[in-house]
Amino acid sequence: MHIVIEGQDATGKDTQAKKLAEYLRAQGKTVVHYAESGTGSTNPFITEIARLNYGSDQGIDHRTRVMLYLINRYEQWRTLAEPALKNGDTVITTRNWFSTLIYEGYGAGVSKPLIIKLHKLVMPEPYFRPDKIVFFTLSDEARNKRIGTQTAEANTKWTRKDEIWKSKGDPFQHKLNRGYLDVAKKFDVPTLDASGTIDEVFEDLKKLFNL
Repeated sequence: MHIVIEGQDATGKDTQAKKLAEYLRAQGKTVVHYAESGTGSTNPFITEIARLNYGSDQGIDHRTRVMLYLINRYEQWRTLAEPALKNGDTVITTRNWFSTLIYEGYGAGVSKPLIIKLHKLVMPEPYFRPDKIVFFTLSDEARNKRIGTQTAEANTKWTRKDEIWKSKGDPFQHKLNRGYLDVAKKFDVPTLDASGTIDEVFEDLKKLFNL
């Protein structure tokens, strides 16, 4: 079973994905969980690309970023997800190709048909058919509050306030909000309000996924 948890920054995707992985493991299931961003990877190749993408602006062209995201996406799918799914295990991914379509397409203005075409050329067909998927949503006020908390913690290799997408202002974040709602409608993806407590959102997630 392949599960995808998507949504804008600070909606709690990683927290809920980890909680879901623990929940399923407690039921005796073998679970592979990773973030497509590569920020939590132990593979030096993947983490270096993640650092380039998220560490700072660095003047990287957004079409180049699309390809860098795609490299990490494909490598982790090939080495982590495919073997696990073939073995009958559960795979939980935080983010998928919709993130690149929304952030780089709706947000940064890269051609959406180009992003779609590149992913269709590179990613295998099963990748586009997860068994369960959800978009987490959050109000601007709640999102900004959580970003502030993450910035204060600053517990990653780079300070979260400097991450290229988190550092963008409200006009850009509004583009992402509209992008997620538009893509959810076009691709028939369910949404879930992530404004509750961690436990409340998790209960809603289990109900949505019938788990």
